[in-house]
Amino acid sequence: MLIEEVSIHINPELVKKVRELRYRIGHTPLHHFSKLYTRRGVEIFAKKEWKQLSGSVKARAAYTIFRNAVEQGQLTGKNSLLDATSGNTGIAYAAIGKELGIGVTLCLPENASQERKDILRSLGAEVILTSRFEGTDGAQQVARELAETHPIKYYYADQYTNEGNWQAHFETTAVEIFEELPGITHFVAGLGTSGTFVGTGRRLKEYDPSIQLVSLQPDSALHALEGWKHMETAVVPAIYDTHVADATLEISTEEAYDMLREILKYEGLLVSPSSAANIAGAIRVADGLKKGVVVTVLPDNADKYGEVIKRIL
Repeated sequence: MLIEEVSIHINPELVKKVRELRYRIGHTPLHHFSKLYTRRGVEIFAKKEWKQLSGSVKARAAYTIFRNAVEQGQLTGKNSLLDATSGNTGIAYAAIGKELGIGVTLCLPENASQERKDILRSLGAEVILTSRFEGTDGAQQVARELAETHPIKYYYADQYTNEGNWQAHFETTAVEIFEELPGITHFVAGLGTSGTFVGTGRRLKEYDPSIQLVSLQPDSALHALEGWKHMETAVVPAIYDTHVADATLEISTEEAYDMLREILKYEGLLVSPSSAANIAGAIRVADGLKKGVVVTVLPDNADKYGEVIKRIL
């Protein structure tokens, strides 16, 4: 096979445009779960991550990956960004690509929600559907093959190995949390690509080594927590660092669904199953404390989960 030569070219106008986008990324509000959880001396907070460009926590990683690639001359406007996704990172890529005028090609498992597929296409992304039976691991394989075959056409972002994924949370999420809640004692988050947990956790430990970091994962390989990985049976992301977590808890799909209903009842928030799973984990951590401030993230709300939410409610 003929190997195409990839050139590096920094586009100053594109660099300017991508840096201007930073004001629309992050800076999400904290929600105090004061009605759902009422134990004296222990509080639970979560960042409402849908309150930013593209409507999910993945805007942070997608933006940093885009910015780094543009600043390093790997993404010039003449090539397209390529990656595999279960949905939210893809939507973030597509929203950012639309703002910058850069093409985005995404490999997506065919069983992703119709809402996500529609959003991606409405944002101008090229969507390549991959086997539902192989999940995001199969989508990654298809993306890798495309990148190897067409290295000039595509910049392969590879969120599962890209250091910008966790660095985004090191630079923004953790900083925002600690500035608003310097008394934080525990940080809790589910594992997917692991960028949110690894990046936020590393920075929080720098601020205060006594902060406890608790990772969450599904209780089995057969789960319905979209975006989460059961690490024992999945292809483990290269950016995942097993040394970051002080403890790990397993959350069942049923527990997350029950919590989703409770959050709506007590807090008036209609969130995604993964957001509900994070709160379920945060409550489990809080229940073991006499005093503390437990913080997690709500990756997104329920806007992209219409059929799933109907079944849960």
